[in-house]
Amino acid sequence: MELRLGSAIALALLAALSVPGAGAGSLRPDPGGRRIVTLGRSVEGRPITAVEIGDLDSRQRVLIVGCVHGNETAGIAIANRLARAAPPRELDLWIVSDVNPDGVAAGTRGNADRVDLNRNFPWHWRALNGLFYSGQHPLSEPESRIAYGLIRRLDPTVSIWFHQHLDLVDESGGSLAVERRFASLTGLRLARLAHEPGSAVGWTNHRDPSGTAFVVELPAGQLSVGAVARFAHAVVSVSANAGQNARER
Repeated sequence: MELRLGSAIALALLAALSVPGAGAGSLRPDPGGRRIVTLGRSVEGRPITAVEIGDLDSRQRVLIVGCVHGNETAGIAIANRLARAAPPRELDLWIVSDVNPDGVAAGTRGNADRVDLNRNFPWHWRALNGLFYSGQHPLSEPESRIAYGLIRRLDPTVSIWFHQHLDLVDESGGSLAVERRFASLTGLRLARLAHEPGSAVGWTNHRDPSGTAFVVELPAGQLSVGAVARFAHAVVSVSANAGQNARER
């Protein structure tokens, strides 16, 4: 069943439903009006959560993933800043700071099963070994299934996945206008990387050509406070204006 989230009723339904590969989510508002959704757990049982802020009835839904590779953690600071910021108007913002908590805990690219989660999605999946081990089959990992299920339910207009360490915005196959604007706002160069098999962004753009998903490769190391603020501002700015941009490939 596909869900169009945005209303309190739909949010309650999401909380009650099981995300594929995860337990039933839990929803709890905090005093600031933010909603925290428990999406499921990692291989080693660590919780994976999303924070929702903004206009909960908006059809302009945006997904931010701060970290998918456990040794590329700079995006977590951007996600956390967005989660604490004033809720944006006319925008339903979903923030997953870390989809690979086991990898972050171990300092490894892959999850606890050594799987590169960004090679574990269905679109053009193929068997890979070594550092880019893609798992036994598409969506073999609970973390991938959690992200897959959330994307299907949200149907986001914009999805941004933070990686490291190439210092660029990837032309990921979605809206070139959105990618170009994000690069301009952050001072990163825009470049086209190889489209890897089984990537989250590749599957998202294939699934919904009307939306756009792209990769932001942050520089190596931790970001300064000013850089975190700049990237967080860029996320809100491009997301709020995404519908006004023609889709360029």
